[in-house]
Amino acid sequence: MTGEPILSVTGLKTTYYVKRGRKTYPLKAVDDVSFDLFKGEILGFVGETGCGKTTVGRSIIGLSKAEAGDVQYGGSNVLAMAGKQLRDVRVNMRMVFQDPYASLNPRRSIGDSVAETGDIHKLFASKAERAQKISDTLQSVGLDPSFADRYPHELSGGQRQRVGIARAILPTPDIIIADEPVSALDVSIQAQVLNLLLDLQKRLGLTILFISHDLSVVGQISDRIAVMYLGEIVEIAEASALYQTPLHPYTRALIDAVPKPDPKIKSGDGLALGEPPSRLEPLPGCSFANRCPLASDVCLTTPPVLRDFADGRRAACHALE
Repeated sequence: MTGEPILSVTGLKTTYYVKRGRKTYPLKAVDDVSFDLFKGEILGFVGETGCGKTTVGRSIIGLSKAEAGDVQYGGSNVLAMAGKQLRDVRVNMRMVFQDPYASLNPRRSIGDSVAETGDIHKLFASKAERAQKISDTLQSVGLDPSFADRYPHELSGGQRQRVGIARAILPTPDIIIADEPVSALDVSIQAQVLNLLLDLQKRLGLTILFISHDLSVVGQISDRIAVMYLGEIVEIAEASALYQTPLHPYTRALIDAVPKPDPKIKSGDGLALGEPPSRLEPLPGCSFANRCPLASDVCLTTPPVLRDFADGRRAACHALE
């Protein structure tokens, strides 16, 4: 991607603390993550469950408290903001949550949920303008305006997720952080929601950070893909390049594990290389070393750094030349 990034993340670190008996252990959910997000692109974040990709999204907008790092948006560090300043930024950076059943207030009508941010920030000049904006936004996500008078329990999972998207786009934000937006939906509905996000991205000029554990889903929608493993980015590249010639052995294993549509094509063994290390007792070197077929002595003692390679991609692996 070219041009100035709309969002620049540097050295992001977020740690949770887990109690085991009488002891409390630090769990590094996000460990020194850096990346740029460019205007109009869809950047996919992919990795196994628990790798920290959701925490990246939540930390960027302050829903999870980062302990270190810099998130530059509009010339300011979002991580240094609080109160009204942070609330104002969240109008321009909106989140679509994973669970459409839990993300909507069951006691609020769909119209009130969609208009919530507009109500808080006084974006409507009149009741008529509010009603029109709700109607237009519902139609833009493929729902009839009459849905404004319904309640979440009257809607299907796919319809609720469309409401979640409508709620996110009503303030006309710059950035959407979509956290596993299709993982709770049936496969046929997943495709509809992905197509909706692509359509909105083109129509509204949105920039999207798309988070998923499913590499095949990420590949359908993303311009670039960042691969995460145990809190770190291990590779980031253009989507087509990453699929055709993955550099990092973990990326190769993820792609190898994707089910093949042709039964004659055998899927690989995926990650049948051992279990990942405990997040509470991290390895001193590369966190993927105990599962990696390319591991050497240096991998057991020295963490690799994210380095630049040809065609603009980056990867963190000692075995790569």
